[in-house]
Amino acid sequence: MIAQLNNLVLYAKPVVHEKTTSMQNPSFVSIQVRCFSSSRLTHQPKASLSDSTQVVTSPFANRVSRTARTEGQEALFDYLHCTRSFGFTDAEHISKNSPKFLDNLLSKIDCEKEIASLLRRFLRYNPINEFEPFFESLGLSPSELPLLLPRHLMYLSDDTVMFENFQALCDYGIPRSNIGRMYKEAREIFGYDCGVLTLKLQAYEYLGLSKGTVVKLVSCCPWLLIGGVNNELVNFLEKLKYLGLGMDWIGGYASNNCTYNWNRMLDTMDFLDDVGYTKQQMCSLFERNPALLLEGSGKNVYVLFGRLLKLGLEMNEVYSLFMQYPQVLSVKSTRYLLQALDYLIEVGMGTDEIADVVVSDLEFLSSSRLKRPSTVRRELKVGRDGLLQVIREDPRKLLRLASKSKATTSKQVVSQVPYNHLEKTSFLMRLGYAENSEEMIKALKKFRGRGDQLQERFDCLVEAGLDCNVVMNMIKQAPMVLNQSKDMIVKKIACLTSCIGYPLESLEAFPAYLCYDMDRINLRFSMYSWLREKRAAKPMLSLSTLLACSDARFAKYYVDIHPEGPIMWESLKKQKKPRAK
Repeated sequence: MIAQLNNLVLYAKPVVHEKTTSMQNPSFVSIQVRCFSSSRLTHQPKASLSDSTQVVTSPFANRVSRTARTEGQEALFDYLHCTRSFGFTDAEHISKNSPKFLDNLLSKIDCEKEIASLLRRFLRYNPINEFEPFFESLGLSPSELPLLLPRHLMYLSDDTVMFENFQALCDYGIPRSNIGRMYKEAREIFGYDCGVLTLKLQAYEYLGLSKGTVVKLVSCCPWLLIGGVNNELVNFLEKLKYLGLGMDWIGGYASNNCTYNWNRMLDTMDFLDDVGYTKQQMCSLFERNPALLLEGSGKNVYVLFGRLLKLGLEMNEVYSLFMQYPQVLSVKSTRYLLQALDYLIEVGMGTDEIADVVVSDLEFLSSSRLKRPSTVRRELKVGRDGLLQVIREDPRKLLRLASKSKATTSKQVVSQVPYNHLEKTSFLMRLGYAENSEEMIKALKKFRGRGDQLQERFDCLVEAGLDCNVVMNMIKQAPMVLNQSKDMIVKKIACLTSCIGYPLESLEAFPAYLCYDMDRINLRFSMYSWLREKRAAKPMLSLSTLLACSDARFAKYYVDIHPEGPIMWESLKKQKKPRAK
C-alpha cells in the first residue's frame, strides 16, 4: 500500500535556494532609498525596515493608536492589492496580521496627520521587502526573519515557486497561521514543482484519513510532506485501526503546537501490549485519556509504569488505578505523582508502605505539588523520625499539610458544584479536555448553557453532515459556535447551502460564520448572489472575506465594482431593515 502511494507521489526535486547565514540579510531594503529598478536587485542594500527603526528615543515612541493602526492597515492593503496586484484575501491577511512591520512603517511618517494618504505616498516611492510582512502574517516572529528571508529578493512575485506552494497549502485548508512554522521546519516543501505538494497531501487521504486530520498532522509535523508517505505514521495509524479507535482519532486531539514521534507512540502501545493490556483495555484507556499518547508521545507511560511496578504493584492493580483516575496520565499529574513518590522515599518510608499510600490516595498525590520534607518538619516542629511516624499514623492528613495548594478531590468537587456544571464538565471531557485542567476552566467560562444543550448543538452539527472530529476542531477554534441555539444553527446552515450554494465543509475553514447575526449574513449573501449573477465577483469567495470585513470595505471592494451595485446594495439594506425591527 505504501509502495503504491509512493509511486503516485514522485520524489520531485525541489527548487534549491541558497541558505542564509546569521549575517545581516542583504535582501533587506532601506525604505529611505528610492528604488525604481526591476524586482531583481542588483545592488547591495543598506538595511531592513526593521533594522532602521531599532533606536527609539523614548519608551512611548513605538506606541501607535488604534485609529492610526487601522488607517495604516488600509494603506498597506491598498498598496498590496491595488499597486502590487495581490489577491484580495492575501492582501487583507498580510495587512491585518503583520503588526510589528506596520508599526515600523508608521514610525517613518508623522502619525498626527493624515496617516492613510501619507503612508500611501510613502509606499509609492519607497518599495518594501514584501517577504517581511508576508512571513510575519504566517505566524513567524520578526526575530526569526533574518535567517528565513531569501537572499537578493524583494517581491513575492520574484519567488513564484514558493508562493505557488503556499497557495496550494491554503487551498487545501491549512490555516495561514500554521504555514509559517511549516516554512521554518520544512522549507523543502516550498520548492516543489507545480502540483506535487497537492499530490503529497492527497496521498495521506488515500490512507483513509479525513482532510481535517491531514491538515492537523502536516501542520504539527510538516516533515511528513518531505519524500514519500511516512512509514512510521502509517504503522501508527494501522495500530489505531487495529485497536478500534479509527485512523481519524488522532485528528481530534493532535495539537498544532506539538511535534509527535510516531515510533515512540507505537512503542508505547506495544509496551502496554507486552505487559498484559488487552486490545479492549488499551482502546478504553486511550479513549478516556488521549494525553497518554499525545503528551510527550507516550514517554510518561514508561516512567510511570516503571516506578509503580518497582513499588510491587501488580499489573492489574496499575490498570485498575488508571481506569479509575485516567487524568493521572497527563503530563502535569504524572510530574506531581513522581514528585510525591520521591517525597515519600526521602522521608524514609518503605516500598510496601508507599504502595499502600499510592493505592489509597493516588488522586490526591497527582493533583498538586508537595512542599519539601524539611519545610514540613519545620512547620510541624518534628524531626525526620517524627515526620515518618506522623505519615504512618495518618498519611492523608500529612499529605494535605504538605500540599502547596488547597486542592480537593473529585469527590469533594462533586459535592460542591451544581449538577449542570457537572454536565458541562462531562461534555467538555468528551471533547478531549482534561478534567480540572486550566484549558477546561477557560472553556467553562466561554460556553453558555447546560451540558445537555451543548451536546444537542454539537449533535446538530454532526447530523448536518460534518465529521465528529471536524466539529470538535471547529469548536476549539470558535467556542462561541455552541452558544447558538439549535434552531439558529440549522437556519444558518440552510442559508449557507441554499442562498449561495456553498458546501457544508466550508464551515471547517471559518466556523465563526455561525456566530454572525442573520441580518448581516442575509444582506451580504444577497448582495454576493447578485454580483455573481452579474459575473462581477468570483464564484467561491471565502466566508471570512464575505462576512468579516466592515460594511465600508465590503462596499468599496465588492459593491462598487459594478455600476448598479450601490443602488442594489441600498435597496437590499432597506429590505432588511424591517426584519431587524
